[in-house]
Amino acid sequence: MDKRLIHNFIWIPILIIAIIAIIMGVVWISHPEPWLLDQVPNEVLLKNTFENLFADEINLYLSSYLIVIYKFFGLWLMSIGLLMFNYVYITRLGTELSRTSIHIIILIILTGMYVLVFKFIPTSPFVPLLYLLTALFVTSICFSFKLGE
Repeated sequence: MDKRLIHNFIWIPILIIAIIAIIMGVVWISHPEPWLLDQVPNEVLLKNTFENLFADEINLYLSSYLIVIYKFFGLWLMSIGLLMFNYVYITRLGTELSRTSIHIIILIILTGMYVLVFKFIPTSPFVPLLYLLTALFVTSICFSFKLGE
């Protein structure tokens, strides 16, 4: 296989991961009630419905708190995506050091995501997206090994 094509299969999947992170961050930032994006698993985790939670007087400002938390999460996700996009776009993962460093970082992030998702919200609608991110990551790693041969 042509080395240029192999190289494209290394950096393009990582670029796609970055774009997905940016899009997801923008969605969480722009959604008026972002906790409803994964409402069912959140309610299973809380063992209560949002309707009941917001009905109690003590939780009068809970929605404001959740908005801040989710918007911060969206900003974080968008920022990580933008940093990854910029790193991959500039380096094109042309060196072994650049590939190894981004792969280690993504491995840590994906591992953390798997632990959080399957420990707390295994019914999340974002589980298939997690599998897609993993497939892109594995594709990049496999072609990195192929490039080294």
